[in-house]
Amino acid sequence: MTAGKRAASGKTRRAVGSTPTRNLHGHVVHELGQRIVGGELRPGELLPREETLAEQMEVSRTALREAMKVLSAKGLVESRPKVGTRVRDTRFWHQLDADVLGWRCALMPTEDFVRKLVEMREVIEPAAAAAAAVRCSVEQLERLDAAYAAMDAAKDLDAWAEADLAFHEAVLNATNNELMASLFSVIETALGTFFVLSARTAKDFKYSLPHHQKVLEAIRRRQPDAARRAMLRMVDDSRANMEKRRRNAKA
Repeated sequence: MTAGKRAASGKTRRAVGSTPTRNLHGHVVHELGQRIVGGELRPGELLPREETLAEQMEVSRTALREAMKVLSAKGLVESRPKVGTRVRDTRFWHQLDADVLGWRCALMPTEDFVRKLVEMREVIEPAAAAAAAVRCSVEQLERLDAAYAAMDAAKDLDAWAEADLAFHEAVLNATNNELMASLFSVIETALGTFFVLSARTAKDFKYSLPHHQKVLEAIRRRQPDAARRAMLRMVDDSRANMEKRRRNAKA
């Protein structure tokens, strides 16, 4: 399964990830991480004592300690002598950590999370499209063409989401900026979930195909300003589509 397919079917991937095939401390990380990110365990809340929590989760204290080290590294918890382990405030969470993003997406993005994701896209993707128009190679342009063709040929939402994700990955890679390109692996799950939600809102899941074509053609013609504008219009359109989804949900 490709990276795009994994993100497009993120719930299935995460469901598989929560099976007993995970190692014990990984299972604890997953379960506690979701509880924290989902709000079941709130910032400032003190977790049960080590022996109690280990018993509740049916793992050894060693496995629990290893899990706490991982959660601490992600900024979700902190441990203090004579106090215990407490959930940290959200400002300390490593929000771009792949697991943290994955947990947020698995629990369905909140309105606030979607808004922040759109803002991040507005900063990153138009600049990436402009850079790609200046620097992309022939091979990178071919990958963009292939992703666009796959979007055009998609027969269902899953195929569309996979191709859509591949298109945006190809744009970031075409910047030939390894720092920018590496962002894709960080935000892949969030983008995949966003694209699926946006496409589901529209009557035709291919509604944004013309926007992608304009980005592609601007990059092909080496027009960075046009590529920037086209990508920004695409992101703005996605924002409007998600707002429509929110209004319909409240109706």
